[in-house]
This record gives sequence, C-alpha cells and structure tokens, in this order.
Amino acid sequence: MALQVGIVGLPNAGKTTLFNALTHAGAEVTAYASVVEKANVGMAVIPDDRLDRLAELVGSRKVTPAAIRVVDVPATSADLPGGLRQADALLAVVDGFSDGADPAGDLESLKLEMVVADRDHVERRLEKVRKDAKSGDPGLRKELELLQEVLAHLEAGAALSEWPGELPPALEPLTTKPLLVVENGPGGIDCKLEMELAELEPEEAAEFRAGPSALDEVVGRLKDTLGLIVFYTVGDTEARAWTLRQGQSALDAAESVHSDIARGFIRAEVIRWDDLLECGSHVEAARRGLQRLEGKTYVVEDGDVINVRFNL
Repeated sequence: MALQVGIVGLPNAGKTTLFNALTHAGAEVTAYASVVEKANVGMAVIPDDRLDRLAELVGSRKVTPAAIRVVDVPATSADLPGGLRQADALLAVVDGFSDGADPAGDLESLKLEMVVADRDHVERRLEKVRKDAKSGDPGLRKELELLQEVLAHLEAGAALSEWPGELPPALEPLTTKPLLVVENGPGGIDCKLEMELAELEPEEAAEFRAGPSALDEVVGRLKDTLGLIVFYTVGDTEARAWTLRQGQSALDAAESVHSDIARGFIRAEVIRWDDLLECGSHVEAARRGLQRLEGKTYVVEDGDVINVRFNL
C-alpha cells in the first residue's frame, strides 16, 4: 500500500487547492463555511525520469510511476475514517497570499489546533481505558496512568513530539508526525496557478514555468522525509516504480509487488538502473557480471531494477 500524507491548514489557506495541484483529482474547492463531510483522496506521482528511460529501453507498453497517497480532510478534525491519524506525514498549508498574511503566525495557530486535537483524542482513549481498567487488568491500569500523564502534558500546551518517553501504542497522535510546511503565495508556491497548470498537458504546463514544477520539490521533500527509496520492475508489458522504506529487503520488495511472489520467493535478480541502460539489455548486463542474484535479506537500494524468481 502506498504511504499516506495528510494535508492540514487553517480555513481558506488553500488545502484543497494544493491537493488538486498534487493529485490532478479535480476536487471541489469550497469556502470553509461550506459543509463538507467527505475526505478527498488522490495520488501524487513521484517525479522520476529514470522510469521513462527504462521503459523506452525494454519497450514497455505501460508505464506506472510510484506515488504517494494524499488525503485532504475537512477542517483540521482528524477523526474521519481513513483521515489524518493514519497518515505517515503531514503537509501544512499556510496562507501567504491574503492581505496582512502571517504565515508564521498561522503555522503556530495550526500547531496549537493539532495539540488540541491530540488532547481530545487522548481524552477519549482515557475514558475508554478507565472503564476497561475496572477489570483489574494490570496492562490497562498501567496505560491509564500513562494516559493521565500524557493528557497533562497536552493540557500544558506541549506537543507529543516533545513527550520524553514512549506513548501508548493505541494512540495515533498528530503532533508526532513529520510536518512539512508549504506557504501558499508569492513567498512559496502559487497553489492556484499550480492547480490550473495541473489541468494542462505536461509540455504545455512547462511553458508557463520558469523552471521545474515547485510541486516536484514538495513531493521530493516528502520522499526524503518519509525515507523512501524507489525500485523498478521492467518488462515489455509494464515498467513500474515501487516505493520502499530505506533499509527494507528484497523480500519486502517482493511483498510490495504481490504477496504470492513473496511467499514463493527463491532469489532476486538485481541490477542498477544505470547499468541496465548502459548495457542495453538484461542479457548483456548478465554477461558483464552486472546483474546478480540476491537473497531475501538483501537491502534494496534506490534505483535497483529487480526481478524476483519465485515458485508456488
């Protein structure tokens, strides 16, 4: 499953506009006063020209880039099913375009709202655990004591990223997630312009930009923050990019492609993407000794082209 990023921001900061620019989803952009009950969900493609070059080399009929799942929920309430609490990181949108805009002040206000949201979340968990702990379960009684300390920490206005110890595993706090700030305005990214350009063909959109898309930088920052690497599977049917966390193995890569492949894993044929391009084919790469066989524990590197041998 793709890693997930949630978008947060104060009213009318441009959250949904950024969402549309990143995902090309075309979600309705509404005023904050409008009643919106459904989260917007889309995929932000990770820019990677290596994939196109590999696809051209092997004549792939289909090209599927790697992507990050993006969720834009109403307001900053994070309790919708599949909402922000399941996100791996957060994009914070701050207003940099309105008269009298104060991006730094808005960011502090947003962080405070997230602390309040975490406080409410902990209070609800505390209420449940307090009832369940009446059974005498020592684990629940210990969690009850810890939750009371965590709640006091939040009520003092501190984020859980500043909590000195471990948190109860059942919690899904917002303030411990990596937070990347996007200023919507002249000092950052013109989200409205990027949303409009997202509706054009890439070549046409490039004519309106002085350089690379600022959104590519945002996705790149997300990739780095989440500790992602990209590996490839290439063939005449499809060339596809996949994401893994840094340090994950060839078996994890196989699982990403299909659980059956992981279950029947024998060996992985691995070659660097640039070596494959230089050789011109897997056959030539193998002849030169640049394609090697690796086991389940091999740590995948960014840019690996992998073909898993498996048997069910």
